[in-house]
Amino acid sequence: MNLQLKAYSAPWRDCIEFLILSGDEIGSAISFKKREIGVSSDPTFSLDIQQAQSIMDDLWNCGLRPTEGTGSAGALAATQKHLEDMRTLVFKK
Repeated sequence: MNLQLKAYSAPWRDCIEFLILSGDEIGSAISFKKREIGVSSDPTFSLDIQQAQSIMDDLWNCGLRPTEGTGSAGALAATQKHLEDMRTLVFKK
């Protein structure tokens, strides 16, 4: 099944909305069933790496960023802080 998961900002609802598409079909609301403790379950859905990257890009375009600040954004912030420290040391005189 060729799933596409799309995310877009819906500020009128103060949320991010998702669409699941497959060919000419669109997913409807997810339903829940009682789970049995100790029994393994299949995932609700899965995405291949390209699909997961696409949803990550969509969420980035919606303005979401990683909370913990790791990755390239965190590395850039650390580099900027280091540069600021070095400027303070060099130009303090």
